[in-house]
Amino acid sequence: MKPEISRVLEVCAVGLMGDVAPHVAPSYRQATVFSTAVILTSVREELDRIAERRILENRALRTIFAEALPAVADAALRERLECAAAEDESDFKISALDAANDALRALLIDLHVHVESLDSEAARRVESEIWRELSASTERRKLSLGAF
Repeated sequence: MKPEISRVLEVCAVGLMGDVAPHVAPSYRQATVFSTAVILTSVREELDRIAERRILENRALRTIFAEALPAVADAALRERLECAAAEDESDFKISALDAANDALRALLIDLHVHVESLDSEAARRVESEIWRELSASTERRKLSLGAF
C-alpha cells in the first residue's frame, strides 16, 4: 500500500480534532491540539497546489521582466531581466521552485525600484503590472480556511 500524503494529513487532522482534542486538558493544550489539526488541514490544501502556484508565479514574473525591457534605462538591470526572462523551470522540486521564486522576487524589487524612479508612461505600465501580479500572487496564496 502506498499512503497518499493528502489522505494521511486529512486522517491525522480529523483524528486530532475529533478524538484527541476533546480529551485534552487544560483548555490551552486542547486549543493547541486543535490548532495543530487546522495547520495540518492547511498543509494538505497547500500540498495540492504547491508546485503549480510556484510555476505560475515564476512564469508571471518572467513575463513581466520580458515586457519591461523597453522601459528599463539601466543596462545592467536590463541584462539581468533578459537572463531571468529567458529561463524556465528545469527542476520541479519545491526547494528549487522556491529558490527560483526568491531570486525572481528579488529581481522584481530591483525592477520596481528602478521604474519608480523613471518618469515615463512605459514605466507606469510596468509598475502597474508589478502591482497586478503582487495582488494576483496574494490571491493564489489564500487558504480556504482563511486566517486563523
